[in-house]
Amino acid sequence: MNAKPDLHGKRGADLLHDPLLNKGTAFTEAERDALGLRGLVPPHVATLESQTARVLETVRRKSTDLEKYIYLVSLQERNETLFYRLITDHVAEMMPLIYTPTVGLACQRYALIFRRPRGLYISLRYRGSVKQVLQNWAHRDVRMIVVTDGERILGLGDLGSNGMGIPVGKLSLYTACAGVPPDQCLPVMLDVGTDNAAMRQDPHYIGTNQPRERGAAYDALVAEFITAVQEVFPRACLQFEDFGNANAFRLLRQYRDRICTFNDDIQGTASVALAGVYSALRLTKGKLADQRFLFLGAGEAGIGIGELIVEALKSEGVTEAAARRQCWYVDANGLVSASRTDLAAHQKPFAHDQPGSGTLLGEIETLKPTMLIGVSGTPATFTEPVVRAMAKLNALPVIFALSNPTSRAECTAEQAYTWTGGRVVFASGSPFPDVTLNGRTFSPGQSNNSYVFPGIGLGVIVSQSRRVTDEMFFVAAKVLASLVNEQDLAAGRIFPALQRIREVSAAIAAAVARVAYARQLTPGPCPADLPSLVQAEMYEPTYRSYV
Repeated sequence: MNAKPDLHGKRGADLLHDPLLNKGTAFTEAERDALGLRGLVPPHVATLESQTARVLETVRRKSTDLEKYIYLVSLQERNETLFYRLITDHVAEMMPLIYTPTVGLACQRYALIFRRPRGLYISLRYRGSVKQVLQNWAHRDVRMIVVTDGERILGLGDLGSNGMGIPVGKLSLYTACAGVPPDQCLPVMLDVGTDNAAMRQDPHYIGTNQPRERGAAYDALVAEFITAVQEVFPRACLQFEDFGNANAFRLLRQYRDRICTFNDDIQGTASVALAGVYSALRLTKGKLADQRFLFLGAGEAGIGIGELIVEALKSEGVTEAAARRQCWYVDANGLVSASRTDLAAHQKPFAHDQPGSGTLLGEIETLKPTMLIGVSGTPATFTEPVVRAMAKLNALPVIFALSNPTSRAECTAEQAYTWTGGRVVFASGSPFPDVTLNGRTFSPGQSNNSYVFPGIGLGVIVSQSRRVTDEMFFVAAKVLASLVNEQDLAAGRIFPALQRIREVSAAIAAAVARVAYARQLTPGPCPADLPSLVQAEMYEPTYRSYV
């Protein structure tokens, strides 16, 4: 992966303007002479380490997280090696800046902070020429594509083309967390309009200014895009990201058995949440088969988690019907029950014959759940009475407030620990600071999809798998849970420290690749040493000699 790079004949200013090749002040004296760089950079010859220290100090001097985000994006646009060295070396500090929660605000203000385009925008106006648009991309060996239509950006709703920050950020994590080379990553925005009136009234909005297209025209654009991807980037895996509920489930069903694809909001969220459940059981000393799960939110994330929990229960001998009976849902219209006539197709398998009480607190008192999982996108819904009710029912209540960004969390870590007297097993979607209560410090776990999707993508790439299967997400959850150590659990953290993310991704990638080989989804026999193969394929952000 780190062979001497091909400069494609670039030298001088052209070399400095290529973020994949630029080394800035780290070009050696010999490189400056050979490549026409003398005088184009300051005389001092820096090292990657000294550059990293300098940009880290610059980031820390910025007064707001949004300013830090803007600076980091500009760094990525001029020197990708330095950008990824910084992120890799300081992942726990940088991840909240390049992704959740800061990326949510960045998407809301995307038009105002827009500097330089990244990725491809596929507009409705390009119908009939999508293949030509894809061919405009500079890199041919694309292995991972993250595509969104901007309809459901985190818990913020329809942001249209401003949602491009999400695939850009996700792909940065593929490289930083799992070593997928940056030139193999392609972010894509399907620009089909927006139903966000404020966006359409904004004179600076960068997308197509029309109501969101639906129906046949929408499906035709998606179909043309997917066909074009197969032709232009035949080895690419396609990740659907932040589509609205109706399209997300429908498109996954339509394409999952035809192409190499998955939906991170449905499947990735499920995998990392299941890992959290397994880790939580180590603290509660409970068994999966004895749990009762209550979800606030019955959309992509909630149903995805429930479906994977069902598969996990079935693997332990529980029947499917009994497994589904262990998962209960409350949405904006109350308990998801069989008597309701407004249920979406993806909700019906979890609709039980029981009337609702009308409130989340009422459902807790009636159903007596052992685990409460928030995926509603509605903040402050895990109120003090709700949390205290869970603590009354359970010696160690398990509460996951998974909605992103931080402003959408169902409750904060401090609230969960305070209202339970420190007895809660807590995880959140966005990071929260440590909480000190009664002389004990708790480090709340972050149920971050970045624990899972980068490793899954790397495993698919390494094995050249033709499909991404549910089994891969189940295996990834088991691997992730196995990497939680006793020190993590003692601190109240049910996920590994983020500093170990590349180790986690490598282990998941090897396990996913093993599934691909076992299910004959990939050419050739399984290599004897998959972990070593995975490590060899991981991009390492280091400078290489050009002369």
